[in-house]
Amino acid sequence: MTTQQPTKRPIRRGRIFPEYTIPPEELARREAEQQARYQRCRPVFERVRDELINDHYNWFMIIEPNSGDYFIDSDEDTAIKKARQKYSSGRLAVFRINETGACGKI
Repeated sequence: MTTQQPTKRPIRRGRIFPEYTIPPEELARREAEQQARYQRCRPVFERVRDELINDHYNWFMIIEPNSGDYFIDSDEDTAIKKARQKYSSGRLAVFRINETGACGKI
């Protein structure tokens, strides 16, 4: 019968994978891009919300920020699929057709 020697593992402190830590500059860049995309999409949402809110309340609206095209559906995944058929790459913005445009719960 052989006995195994206990292996010495280094003590890890902090994050489990520190090599995957995103630098603050990268986080700030991503936040700035997200805000710029929101600033381009929000006026499109505001422009069409009033005409859509009566018939499509709480439906999802996916907006492509560069063209201003939007896609609506009662199911979020279906709306995203519609948008991806025309715009296969790039970031999209998701709004809910209601008073605030917010998706999800607080």
